[in-house]
Amino acid sequence: MNNQSSLIEVAQIGRLVGLKGELKLHLQCDFPEQFKKGKKFKTQKGEELEVFSFNLLRELISFVGYQSREEAAKLVNTLLFTTQENSINECALKEGEFFWFDLIDARVIDEDGTVLGQVDEIERIAVTDYLVIKTDEALVKKGLAKTFYLPYIDRYIIMFDKTKKEVLSKDGLGILENS
Repeated sequence: MNNQSSLIEVAQIGRLVGLKGELKLHLQCDFPEQFKKGKKFKTQKGEELEVFSFNLLRELISFVGYQSREEAAKLVNTLLFTTQENSINECALKEGEFFWFDLIDARVIDEDGTVLGQVDEIERIAVTDYLVIKTDEALVKKGLAKTFYLPYIDRYIIMFDKTKKEVLSKDGLGILENS
């Protein structure tokens, strides 16, 4: 499977709400507009679910064929996935914005030119996104941690160059040294 069509997690289905098969939706993305009636998502089991209704204000979703409480209960804790291609086509980015998957495998360079490593994944903790960096082998040989977290906030991130696939950090080496 090529990189453009690989699946990305966009949400997790939570608890049942009410009697009509509505479920709490926990978004793992910044694009709730993609959860519209008729949109299809894959699950971790490879099944396909079609959105019947979505209420953004209440964060409630229901799916075609699962409009009863009993049927919807089968979907609790299900992960929803879409393709990178669908995200690119359906989610409008503003100037200077990019998708998380654009950052994966990007080189992370500190402002002094030190290559810190590569972005392995991204985790959102509370309201802050953290780049999980796989430390450059040369730094690991010097006794530094094999991985570390770099908050994606102005204090530590100078810029991301999507074309070069590089993140320029400020004080990233300090975070690594203290990890």
